[in-house]
Amino acid sequence: MSSNWTASAMVFIGLFMAGGVFSLFKQGLKVFAALVGVGAVLAITAGVLWW
Repeated sequence: MSSNWTASAMVFIGLFMAGGVFSLFKQGLKVFAALVGVGAVLAITAGVLWW
């Protein structure tokens, strides 16, 4: 059961970071948006694979 909670947390973190990508892109910080975007993709992928 704990692995499902961990997977859910990873997906939530990834979605939270995706919101950060949108915010950074609107501010014109495209390099940081790309870095956070990579982290978001990795977090969502880890959550899906962990499930």
